[in-house]
Amino acid sequence: MIANHIKTKMQAGSWIRDMFEKGTELKKIYGDGKVFDLTLGNPDVPSPKEVNESIAKRASMGDNIHGYMSNAGYPEIRALIADRESKRNGVNLTANNVTMCVGAAGGLNCVFKALLNPGEEVLVQAPYFVQYGGYVDNHGGKLIVVPAKVPDFDLDPNLIGTYITEKTKAIIINSPNNPTGVVYSRETLEKLEKVLTEKEKEFGTDIYVVSDEPYREIVYDGVEVPPVMDIFHNAIIVYSYSKSLSLAGERIGYVAISPNCADVEALCAAVPFATRELGYTNAPALFQYVLKDCVDCQTDVDAYKVRRDILMKGLRELGYEFPEPQGAFYIFMKTPTEDENEFINNYCLPRNVLAVPGRGFGCPGYMRVAYCVAEETIKGAIKALR
Repeated sequence: MIANHIKTKMQAGSWIRDMFEKGTELKKIYGDGKVFDLTLGNPDVPSPKEVNESIAKRASMGDNIHGYMSNAGYPEIRALIADRESKRNGVNLTANNVTMCVGAAGGLNCVFKALLNPGEEVLVQAPYFVQYGGYVDNHGGKLIVVPAKVPDFDLDPNLIGTYITEKTKAIIINSPNNPTGVVYSRETLEKLEKVLTEKEKEFGTDIYVVSDEPYREIVYDGVEVPPVMDIFHNAIIVYSYSKSLSLAGERIGYVAISPNCADVEALCAAVPFATRELGYTNAPALFQYVLKDCVDCQTDVDAYKVRRDILMKGLRELGYEFPEPQGAFYIFMKTPTEDENEFINNYCLPRNVLAVPGRGFGCPGYMRVAYCVAEETIKGAIKALR
């Protein structure tokens, strides 16, 4: 018998498992070209050519490039990233402020392992990436969900403030946001910093801002993602190259801790220690070297913008409502039925369109569609939805 808490979580998360299974069944019946699967946030734009060239070069090196290193990662790679984040954020980071991690998911788990005591709370405003709850629960914490601000799905600093208690240890922000594609403005983030500072004084605590940034480079129309360490005094960046270099399956990223954080030295030591405690040991060695060669490279964001514009135009012509995504590669659309599962199961699936229910992101009545898929799939889905 498996653990009861895992069994409960598996049952609660069955909506996404069911969707995957239904998609597989439909493809067997109708073929891939007639099934319009908009569920997965799996980047399909190829990695830059420099990535594959670096893999080939590094893999043929005579040195032991596949061996252990410090739990935090290779010092020269960490120093390179520290320099880049220092310039972006206007602060002075060193290699000690950076820990290489096994993707953003691994990084978030290491951060919460380092931060949380049992029963402490982590805030997030809906809609939010569903796995945050599991990551916080893994380390004895409790995820507190602040209701969404509709219809624009921006952050609401004042509302967030009403959910902060003496148990609040951190808040997660994700910009560009999964599932909405909304980018939080500097003005909004500065208001949030003011609220957090006031609450820290009220309760005599420290509240860390954990900024989950896997989509930071996937932005459109000249939109800029504000640098969080320039705004929040207790900022922790968790970054992944899954999207910016299309390396989702390689699990490579980093945690960067602001030098202005409370207990910064202890925190910079705790995150790599958590890497070992959680069994990751260290981030993939080969791909740390690849980053040394490709840290300034990026996938073709324009390809995602073309697809976004096709999907937005088609959905708007059909009367669907959604905030315009400024980044990432999702549209979070309001469903015609109050229960989005009714719309997905009774209208979308019979037409071979697959989407993710909004309740999985804390927002019933909406569904997420991904446009990191072929243009033919997007056009087929629009036709089916019509």
